[in-house]
Amino acid sequence: MTIEKSPETRPEAAADRAGIGRHVPNSGSAAAAEIERARSAMLDDSRPRSRARIGADALCDALVAQGVDTIFGYPGGVILPLYDIWEAHPDLRHVLVRHEQGAAHAADGYARASGKVGVCLGTSGPGATNLVTGIATAQLDSIPMVAITGNVPGALIGKDAFQEIDITGITLPMTKHNFLVRNADDIPRVIAEAFHIARTGRPGPVHVDITKDALTSETEAVSPATIDLPGFGKEVRVDAAALIEAADAIEHAQRPVILAGHGILLGDAVDELMAFAEKTRIPIAWTLLGIGAVDERHPLAYGYMGMHGWKHVNRAIQSADLLIALGMRFDDRVTGKVSTYAPNARIIHVDIDPSEIGKNVAVEVGIVGDVKWVIPALTTAARRRTDEERAGYFAELAEMRAASETVSWHGSGAWKDGLLSADYVITRLGELTGHEASYVADVGQHQMWLARYGGFRRPNSHLSSGGLGTMGYSLPAAMGAALGNPEVETWAVCGDGGLQMVTQELMTVVADRIPVKIALLDNKKLGMIRQWQEIIYSGNYHSSTLPGPDWAKLCEAYGVPCFRARTPDEVDPAIRAAQAVDGPAMVWFETAETQNVFPMMPAGKGLSDLIETWGEGAEER
Repeated sequence: MTIEKSPETRPEAAADRAGIGRHVPNSGSAAAAEIERARSAMLDDSRPRSRARIGADALCDALVAQGVDTIFGYPGGVILPLYDIWEAHPDLRHVLVRHEQGAAHAADGYARASGKVGVCLGTSGPGATNLVTGIATAQLDSIPMVAITGNVPGALIGKDAFQEIDITGITLPMTKHNFLVRNADDIPRVIAEAFHIARTGRPGPVHVDITKDALTSETEAVSPATIDLPGFGKEVRVDAAALIEAADAIEHAQRPVILAGHGILLGDAVDELMAFAEKTRIPIAWTLLGIGAVDERHPLAYGYMGMHGWKHVNRAIQSADLLIALGMRFDDRVTGKVSTYAPNARIIHVDIDPSEIGKNVAVEVGIVGDVKWVIPALTTAARRRTDEERAGYFAELAEMRAASETVSWHGSGAWKDGLLSADYVITRLGELTGHEASYVADVGQHQMWLARYGGFRRPNSHLSSGGLGTMGYSLPAAMGAALGNPEVETWAVCGDGGLQMVTQELMTVVADRIPVKIALLDNKKLGMIRQWQEIIYSGNYHSSTLPGPDWAKLCEAYGVPCFRARTPDEVDPAIRAAQAVDGPAMVWFETAETQNVFPMMPAGKGLSDLIETWGEGAEER
């Protein structure tokens, strides 16, 4: 019996509902016929049972050739040809996130923890735009990542097809490079070039957009044996004159400070940094993303600098006569008001990106190059110094440090009424994990507490969204970190605000058995917003109170064991209970609701204008 389809169930009606118009101008033309075939392909996802090698296979082979083993993604219409053949490529693990932003952050965390290029995947339209925040996070922090998206068939590009968006145009300002692939034969070459660009020089994210017909077309193309991209990876010779000038400045400096940035970790130059510091006997301060560049127990490790950094570190910078900046970019959270920054210091700046030299702060000596080989050149050129030669300077630094670390309970606002303080939680978390875990911060007060009190001892153990300051980063990035470096314990250190943005990823850690431990510092506030409102906006606490769920019940719904701590005495047992779980677990720390993180450098002020306490008798120092 033949059943006539109603108008609403005909393919053309489905096309109309999908936003694909049926009217084709000049329908007899070859171009119109190609558009019609593309539209049909959009509506037909069936595949032949026996098939030739297609673009999707070439993509998988190209990824394996680059050493990829894990991809974080979410399927959708135009990317389904890839998922359809995935089982034929068992070397590629797919982690199904619950939101594409989680995929991008997970790829970011994977890259930071493993040192490899992270990979995320999404479909066209909203699937692609949901990746944007994670791509931007990677760009501002120089993280090597390849974001792959599907797009509509090539003939439909520019036709406002269903879920079509110019994702290449959207991501151009926040990527190191972009590719739009319309031919299956180009896929292996483009993937090889994308990975080369992502990991070469100053790392960063690369976006590869592939049309659906490129994924489904037959191809025999394979990964190229060599890559010829003269603009990327070009070796830069160190300016000999600049090295001589830098060595002379180091020789005559009486109060030098090394500023270690993220570039030390990205460039795998930790050993080189320490060799230089130990020969010259110069103390080391570090940026937020430079945490882990030096074991904080080392005698020359002086501390975390900047807006919420240690007071003694900022004082040392302000009184220095020489700053040696290695792989850092002098962002505003480090310098504050530039005109008042390090007023007596000459500055030596080493960075792999020439655009960073002198961009934010004027420097006397700029050296363009990879810190991995520039620092040894500086070490060779510099004269060996002794502690006796630095005795007076070291004594002054020690005095500043002692005052900084004992005033106002570390400036943390620790509570005397039995309430749980966040700095105590972070201190105990570090100690109970042996300071050897991967600690993945979200953004806010807890991010600063982790930076100050985590006590980091190994490289790449601290992961944080530094440049973009992305709330919701911690949990998905910790998923990636746990898979990127599975040999160590992984803790996502979250505030209740950031975690509420990505709670759906609790299901991902359960479904994929990713053993992330979550330290939730729940003050029922947007803590940093509330702090600014208290100090800068005269106590106008609009929209900073943040009611949240019963986290124990929410965890139960997802199948995540949850342990609760409300007092200092409950902290250690709760952390140990979570550590004993074979899989993901959460510790719900109900911290004091109005605790501030000090010191604090107000916006528009400088490192000499730190607020150390607030309330009766408070003052700026």
